[in-house]
Amino acid sequence: MTDIAQLHRRALAETGATVAGIRPDQLADPTPAGEWDVRALLNHVVSGNLWAAELAAGRTIAEVGDRLDGDVLADDAAAAYDASATSAAEAFEAPGALGAPCAVSYGPVPGSVYAGHRFLDVLVHGWDLATATGQDSTLAPELVLGCLDVLEPQLGMLQASGAFGSAVETPTDADPQTRLLGMLGRRAGA
Repeated sequence: MTDIAQLHRRALAETGATVAGIRPDQLADPTPAGEWDVRALLNHVVSGNLWAAELAAGRTIAEVGDRLDGDVLADDAAAAYDASATSAAEAFEAPGALGAPCAVSYGPVPGSVYAGHRFLDVLVHGWDLATATGQDSTLAPELVLGCLDVLEPQLGMLQASGAFGSAVETPTDADPQTRLLGMLGRRAGA
């Protein structure tokens, strides 16, 4: 598999292009991601990026405390996303970061595992945001294949975590994006 830190950075960039296309009047629109509207989902992604930067840098959940709770978007969601994406990407690209333990809520896990989970989260929520705001929701094929490489060996555990919706049945000849989305409880074209 291509370096997970580079896949993560590319997913951040792809999702960032979608975030840049969100109009202020779309922030209250529903998304395919459960009961989150666009603003709440975007806040989740930005918060996740900020957490990744902290935990990949070796901090613990206790050290971060509650300072990333609540609204992290302020008045400029796109700027908040861009700053958080840069921090998250740089944290996983730091020397030794992929081999170092990250003290996540389900860990500790190696940085490479956490980077894989963040890659998956960022890319799929980018699809959610694109779908919710009427933008092109076609994901880069190589990123989809990278996500499948991360997801398939851990599918049972990730589905059991409740972080993603129940799997949606897809045709046996479905394209990789449709399969990926189905595994995570989403319908392509939704």
